[in-house]
Amino acid sequence: MRFCLSLLLSLLSSVSVMIAQEPGEAGDGIISGVVVDQITQSPIPGATVRVLGTSRGAATNSDGAFRIEGLPIGTYRIEVSSVGFEPLILTDIVVTTARPQSVRVELNEAAVETEGVTIRPDYFSRNRATPTSTQTLQNEEIRRLPGGFEDVVRAISTLPGVAQVSNGRNDLLVRGGAPSENLYLIDGVESPNINHFGTQGAGGGPLSFVNLDFVRETTFSTGGFGAKYGDKISSVLTIDLRDGRTDQTGGKATISASQFGLNLEGPVTENGSYLFSVRRSYLDLIFRAAGFSFVPEYWDFFGKFDYKLGQNDRLSGLVIAAIDQVKFFNDDEDDAFDNSRILDNTQNQLIAGLTWKHLFSNGYVNTTLGRTLIAYEFNQADTLLNPIFENNSTEDEFNLRIDALLQLGQLIKGSDLSFGGNVKTVGFTTDLLLQQVEPKLEVNLDERFYKGAFYAQLSSPLFEKLLVTLGGRLDWFSGIEEELYPSYRSSLSYPFTDRLRLSLSAGRYFQSPSYIWLAANEENRKLKSIKTDVAVLGLEQLLSDDFKVSVEAYRKIYNDYPASTTRPYLVLANTGAGFGGADEGFASFGLEPLASAGTGEAYGVEFFAQKKLSESPWYGIASLSINKGTFTAIDGVERPSNFDQRVIFNVSGGWKISDTWELGTKFRFATGRPYTPVDSTGDPTFGYQVVDQYNTLRLDPTHQLDLRVDKRWPFSGWNLITYIDIQNIYNSKSPTPPRWNSRTRVGEVSDPIGILPSIGVSAEW
Repeated sequence: MRFCLSLLLSLLSSVSVMIAQEPGEAGDGIISGVVVDQITQSPIPGATVRVLGTSRGAATNSDGAFRIEGLPIGTYRIEVSSVGFEPLILTDIVVTTARPQSVRVELNEAAVETEGVTIRPDYFSRNRATPTSTQTLQNEEIRRLPGGFEDVVRAISTLPGVAQVSNGRNDLLVRGGAPSENLYLIDGVESPNINHFGTQGAGGGPLSFVNLDFVRETTFSTGGFGAKYGDKISSVLTIDLRDGRTDQTGGKATISASQFGLNLEGPVTENGSYLFSVRRSYLDLIFRAAGFSFVPEYWDFFGKFDYKLGQNDRLSGLVIAAIDQVKFFNDDEDDAFDNSRILDNTQNQLIAGLTWKHLFSNGYVNTTLGRTLIAYEFNQADTLLNPIFENNSTEDEFNLRIDALLQLGQLIKGSDLSFGGNVKTVGFTTDLLLQQVEPKLEVNLDERFYKGAFYAQLSSPLFEKLLVTLGGRLDWFSGIEEELYPSYRSSLSYPFTDRLRLSLSAGRYFQSPSYIWLAANEENRKLKSIKTDVAVLGLEQLLSDDFKVSVEAYRKIYNDYPASTTRPYLVLANTGAGFGGADEGFASFGLEPLASAGTGEAYGVEFFAQKKLSESPWYGIASLSINKGTFTAIDGVERPSNFDQRVIFNVSGGWKISDTWELGTKFRFATGRPYTPVDSTGDPTFGYQVVDQYNTLRLDPTHQLDLRVDKRWPFSGWNLITYIDIQNIYNSKSPTPPRWNSRTRVGEVSDPIGILPSIGVSAEW
């Protein structure tokens, strides 16, 4: 740590003498963007855009576009207003000399128009379709989070209702749910997973492969989401990407805690732009230097283009590829023993999509053709390198999705109808061997599944202020005997005042079984889709334009969860987080007879507070979740969920010291999650777990403090960004469940990672 601090200080000192432009000088900074109607997505001409704290501003043209030039470098706020719309303040707009800062502003139509009354702008935009349990984070809010590795998934783990299995994982565990229960969309393209070294049948991994430099904002809904989204039952994470530069070619070179990379962006004729990046980990160098017996390596590639076909039509394309490989070095008996306890997770992933967006006078139609491909190679061997488990699987999906919205203002003012659906074809193959059971399990499968869905949803105001949303959805999956699943969604939102709002949502959600769960046993084709009934009640109060607080209570009822018939204590809701393998009896793969007999319940209260960066240089987020989650397997015994952390407290925030210096900190506390003891009396097939004491013990609470310091160095035509990020600054020892050691014949706890400092340097031009 002392070495890292010295290195950073030396770097900052050497660069400081080279500064060509200081903050406050009249510069070449530019803010450009577009202002649109949040509902119809149509441009808003004549909107007023004001840079707060300056005399500069602009009005949008017929395309809703604006451009403000001549700004000194710094961090700005803009206020956007238009007749008939609620004004909005957008913050954290970092202006540099490297490239124009582009923004997209979506305004909500004003609920009530009162002549002579001025509507006060605030910093928080609301989504009509999801009035409860939904939070939006801008790019800069994600980037500067201490301990976040500039990772979109790690950033949302600070929001209410999200448990964390370990600091080294990106498993989203939302309101008592499993990591397989979350939907990911990148610019509207669905993805089964967005992490390197992803877990098959779930959705987690150690690190996201989405390049944050290209992310405009993320929206995370932990419950009560509308009929538009389905086949997942806990959360929806939408990641909206920005457009590339249209003035000239630019780029960014970065070296950070675990990887280095290069970005490029620029115009494609006068009507389009592109984004491109390539990144590679250097963990292999660190692991080998530290004497590890295994080395994870990864590459990821990112490409996007946007093209305007005309006034009302836009075409965009997206390609993301990830290459993950684990190398083992069995140089001696100790290495062979250590490696025998590790599940080799080598895989290749592809996400691709083509989207056509068409606007018309009172709505829009989005048509997206997407493809995802994940090729898994799982292997685990004993100390003599004999295979215990081999699984070569491919999941290849083609998805055609159409989403439309029609504003019904001529019939009912402020009402809109959204509808659409998707059809999906899935090629699934697996060549699988499991030696750990008698008789050994061998599966060779090559099959094609089909999925489809249709939804419709109406939002309309009643009694002027009360916004009511009603929706229905029908999902279809050909891979199981009972194929059709109808569901409903509803929500209410009522503003008592312009600062106090009550929201209520309720709905039924279905999720089809993971493909790998259907592979090992023909009986598993009798599984039903998992059913969850969810209700959420929330109250939100604006204490000031830039500061909001909220409280929400929720309840989730699970039915028809796949449960093992050979392990009567096991529900698959308790699997999928972590790296898995022989220690858990490969439970997350569902390689045993399953029945839709698992039930569960999760309920809790969540408190949330957010202070946006404004004229005050302070900002922050705080969340407190008090919750409980239980599941009941075939044996009829109710047990706490594997991920049941009864109290979770997060606080993160920072101080914008100046236009070039920033200090941030994050603290997390969580009560211990359940675990199962291991000893010599346990079942050797399942990691010597004492299964009659399944999830009866709890780990000690975890807590950790992270600190981050950012420094921007402005130059003529380019920008340098440096930071130091220190995780676990007071060296807290996070407890982990014990693992059976076949050498010592005892359960042992792995040593937690202590203080972890990292440095990042980026050059942007």
